[in-house]
Amino acid sequence: MFDELINKLKNDTYITLETTPGHSPVFSPIIDKIQELGLHNHVDAFTTTDNPLAKLKYNALFAAKMLQERFNKPVIATMSMRDRNKIALQSDLLGANEVDVRAILALTGDPATISDQPHAKGVFEADSSMLLDIISCFNSGIDYAGKPLTHKPETLYPFAVVNSYAKNPKTLQKKMQKKIKHGAIGIITQPVYNVESAKQLLELRDLANRECCSENKKGELILGIFPITKLRTAQFLSAHVPGINVPNHWIEALRVANSRSAEEEYKVGFELSKKLFDDLKEIHPKIHLMTANQFQIAKDILV
Repeated sequence: MFDELINKLKNDTYITLETTPGHSPVFSPIIDKIQELGLHNHVDAFTTTDNPLAKLKYNALFAAKMLQERFNKPVIATMSMRDRNKIALQSDLLGANEVDVRAILALTGDPATISDQPHAKGVFEADSSMLLDIISCFNSGIDYAGKPLTHKPETLYPFAVVNSYAKNPKTLQKKMQKKIKHGAIGIITQPVYNVESAKQLLELRDLANRECCSENKKGELILGIFPITKLRTAQFLSAHVPGINVPNHWIEALRVANSRSAEEEYKVGFELSKKLFDDLKEIHPKIHLMTANQFQIAKDILV
C-alpha cells in the first residue's frame, strides 16, 4: 500500500485529500460521506489532521486507521509537537505501526494559546524536526535514546509542510532543506494560488535537493490547494495567515461577484479554484487538496 503511494509520489500523478476529524467521538460519518460521493476513487491517499488551531478533535491516528480499513488506501496521519513529549510521540508511533498507520505528517503545531480548552499548555519539546528524527531512528530499529527496539518497526514514511510564500524565497528553500535533511520524503505546501508561485516553489525544491544530495536525501514537493468560494475566506487568508498569498485579482473578482449574489460569488470562486487545480496539475501533478471537509467541492474539483 505505502510502497505504491511513494512510487506515485516520485514517478506518477499523486493526489491526496485532507480530512479533519470532528469534535465528536465518532469519525464514521466523515468516512460515510466520502464513500457516498465516491471520493476514494479519485484520490491516491487521504490525510487526517491533528487538532488544528489547537481545537479539540477526534484523534488523527485512529481516524487514519478507520479510513485505511474502509477504503484500502494509505492515509498520512498528522502528529504535532504541541501536545506530546518525546515519550508520547514514540509510544503513539509504536502503537500505530502495528495497525499499519505508517505515513506521518510531522508538524510543530499551532500555539496552545489559541485553544478552545481552558488554560491548555503546549509541550513543544522541539519543532517537527525532532519527530522526523524519531522516525529515522525507528526505521533503523532503535528508539530516540538509541536503545534497540524489541522488534524492528515496519517502515515509517515521514512527510512535512512548508509555507507557500515568503518575501524572501531563500527562507523557504532553507526550510525545505532542513526538512529534507531530517528525512522528509514529501513536503506539502500551504495553499498555492497561482502558477508562478508554484513554479518558484519547484525551483526552490530543486535547490534544496541539490544542497542535500551529499547526504543522499531527496524530498518531493506536494502543492497544497484550498478552494476559495467566498470573499471573506480570501480576505482572511490574505490578511491573517502567514505564508499564504492570495492574488489581488482573486479578491477583486470575488468582491464583484459578492456584490451581485451569493450564487455568483460561489460560481466565480469555484471557477478560479478549479482552473488553478487544473493548471497546477498540468505543471506538477503532485497535489494535496484541502476543503475543510466540504467534500462536494472536493469532488467537483477532482472530477
